[in-house]
Amino acid sequence: MKWWKTPQVAVLWTILRIWLGYQWLTAGWHKVTDGFDASGFMQGAIAQATGDHPAVQGWYAAFLENFALPNADLFSTLVAYGEVLVGLGLILGAATIPALIAGAFMNLNFLLAGTTSTNPMLYTEAIILLFAGSGAYYWGVDRFAIPYIKNRLGKGGQEINKQTA
Repeated sequence: MKWWKTPQVAVLWTILRIWLGYQWLTAGWHKVTDGFDASGFMQGAIAQATGDHPAVQGWYAAFLENFALPNADLFSTLVAYGEVLVGLGLILGAATIPALIAGAFMNLNFLLAGTTSTNPMLYTEAIILLFAGSGAYYWGVDRFAIPYIKNRLGKGGQEINKQTA
């Protein structure tokens, strides 16, 4: 077993994962309960795509202006509930890898939209946890859920093959 996947080191990954999940959950919870409209954020990002040293690249501003902004209600809902789901997944250690990928993807999009804030730190932590692999969820639901699902899928596939033979 690689050192970063040992139960002892997994304690560190678990603390980091739960902290990261808490950041996502609280950010999303406020958006869900208080209401969230991403259109102002998008318009601000589009405005930062001009000048000699734009904070937002032209291609990303074009995406925001032509696709995201006309669908701002959809994107607002996706961001708010996506943040809550990423947070819950990370706190519980359930669907940890998809939650880390989704969180990193949102952080990347926030960075592309010109918002620094805590996004580089959260993005980096998600990438580190992705490299930790199964060590990131050793102390979580996935430790038990993934083998169970693999076992059920394996048995189901064998049963299907026996029936068709």
